Amino acid sequence: MPRRFPVRRVLCVLPLLLVAVVAVRHRSVLAEGFGHLATARWPWLLAAVGATCLTWVAAACTRQGAVVERLPRRRLLATQFAAGAANHLLPTGLGASAVNLRFMTVCGLPLARSSAALALYLLAESVGRVALLGALLIAFPGALRLGTLLPEGAAGPLLVVAGAVPAVAAGVLALVPRLRAAAASFLRTALGEARSVHGRPARALALWGGALAFPALQASALVLVGRSLGLPVPAAHMAVAYLAATVAVALVPTPGGIGSVEAALVVALVATGGPAAVATAVVLAFRLLTVWLPLLPGALTLAALVRMRVI
Repeated sequence: MPRRFPVRRVLCVLPLLLVAVVAVRHRSVLAEGFGHLATARWPWLLAAVGATCLTWVAAACTRQGAVVERLPRRRLLATQFAAGAANHLLPTGLGASAVNLRFMTVCGLPLARSSAALALYLLAESVGRVALLGALLIAFPGALRLGTLLPEGAAGPLLVVAGAVPAVAAGVLALVPRLRAAAASFLRTALGEARSVHGRPARALALWGGALAFPALQASALVLVGRSLGLPVPAAHMAVAYLAATVAVALVPTPGGIGSVEAALVVALVATGGPAAVATAVVLAFRLLTVWLPLLPGALTLAALVRMRVI
């Protein structure tokens, strides 16, 4: 009798191999980031670590708010930590989405409802990030020149793409009846899930509270790292720079935004008035603290959850 291919064992080892590959490819960035952390003021860095840890709690609250059923809290929190690592090893959003989709189906939610909950989470997170950015820009209108985040002449092509994508999607749905029926069925499921969630105040509060808290905590971590390295930029302006940069690179399909986020953040911090050298040091230290240091323990957690059949 032929032996079965050990899929689960391979999935346990794969995240660790990917971490090793990514770390080797970016070893110069890691070395430079550790050098900047060595010169930072540690009280501010410890506060940044605390804010980073709270982002996983905020993500867990948002995930719970997207479904009516109560999810196991400890496993949900561990899954968000593991999903963060998966998100930095695969194109942006795919890793975390796959981990959370699998977690919800293992918890007993049908695939259609799990997918609807995932879509609701992504919508809430996007709305929360853009709303927070809009509120800060209204409160501090001179904090950032948004045009500095886009290359010269890029606004026109982006607008064309933004208009073409919905048009192409509508055309495909009109020409393919089966795909149109599947999309309509998913939309009905998603709307029903959203109505059920918003019919329970505790779930709605968790969904939208977490969706606002998540980017706010991320921005706070950058502000605290900036303070630790003496970046002469007001805290609100640093928060605006972070939110604007992450919104600007949201459609760039790189693992965890590695490379694109750093570049956009440096440009945004310089646009707020920060010196280029200090802004670069802050961004490298911030990404080391929030992405690279949690990557290995996150991958180990992911492997453990796969082995325990939590995902």
